[in-house]
Amino acid sequence: MAKAWPIIGRKVGKAALLADIYETSRTSVGLPVDPDSDAIRMFRLVLSQGRALIQHRNAIEARAVELLSDHPDYRLLISIPGIGPINALAVLAEAGDLRRFRHNRQFLKFCGMDLATVQSGSFRGRTKLSKYGNARLRRTLWIAGQAAVLKPANSFRDKFERYISLDRRNPDLRRKAYTAIAAKMARTIHAVIKSGEPYRPFFEGVSPGGRTSLTSGRGGA
Repeated sequence: MAKAWPIIGRKVGKAALLADIYETSRTSVGLPVDPDSDAIRMFRLVLSQGRALIQHRNAIEARAVELLSDHPDYRLLISIPGIGPINALAVLAEAGDLRRFRHNRQFLKFCGMDLATVQSGSFRGRTKLSKYGNARLRRTLWIAGQAAVLKPANSFRDKFERYISLDRRNPDLRRKAYTAIAAKMARTIHAVIKSGEPYRPFFEGVSPGGRTSLTSGRGGA
């Protein structure tokens, strides 16, 4: 058991997790499985494909670092939680020079992260994301936002946790929270490029009047 501890990380109850894995494997109706069975062959196929995708990702990441390590905007972007070499490459490739957007609302519209209301005659429908902008860039913002909320002590995670605090198991609330984080990621990207300063975390708080206030630092709302 001691040899397996480094494999499963440091922030879990290792003994309990390993005991659960062992008990599940020992009592599962699916085990033992013949090494030459279709199930094992399929598992090996999926595993090999997953490893190949990881190798491709690593190659793209290494090439991005090689090409962009001296690019000033790249260095600004990777200071943001959730933005690694590949996400930074995607932002620069899809958005170009973000300084041409005078306000973050223009960049949000370019990404399709602006709000639009379905309206016909006297009918006024729900307000939701327009999704008229760059879909590849919007996907990058979603991926970066989801990565950011998994990292400790940053304003993206702080906002996400406050958003879902009313009902952590509500899937609709979580979806809206991820949408808010993606929009925040877009505003933060625009802010660091326009200011020329790397990301510095700040945390949002709610004042007695119900408005959101900034409690420290800089990094986009």
